[in-house]
Amino acid sequence: MRLLLDTHILLALIERRIATFDAGVRALLVNPEAEFVASVASLWEIAIKWRLGKLELAINLDSLPELLETMGVELISINALHALCSVDPEARTRDPFDRLLLAQCKIEAMRLVTIDRALVDHPLAAKTA
Repeated sequence: MRLLLDTHILLALIERRIATFDAGVRALLVNPEAEFVASVASLWEIAIKWRLGKLELAINLDSLPELLETMGVELISINALHALCSVDPEARTRDPFDRLLLAQCKIEAMRLVTIDRALVDHPLAAKTA
C-alpha cells in the first residue's frame, strides 16, 4: 500500500512526533508493508511557511530531500496530470496544496495519510480503522 503523507504528517515524522497522533494514524505510520511517499508540493509548502516565519525547523531546508531518502520516504514530483486532475468528490478544502495531494493520490493510486478534518473522510484518505 502506497501512502502519501500530508504535510502535517510529514513534519511530525521528520520531527519524530508521531506519538502525538491517535492509534489509527500511528498504526499506518509503523506499518512495515506500507510504502511512504512525500510530494514536492509538501516541500514547497514547508519552504513557504518557513520563509514566512510560520514554521520552525530543526534542520536546514536543503537537507529535507536527503533526510526523506534516509527515512525511506519516496519523493514524487508534480507533473501536468497532477496539476490538471479534478478529484471527485471535490474536497471540502480550498487549500491548493491539499487539492494537489488528493490529485496525486488519484493519479498515482495512493491514499493520503492526514488528520485534516476537511480531508479525513475523503475517499482518497487512508482509513485508520
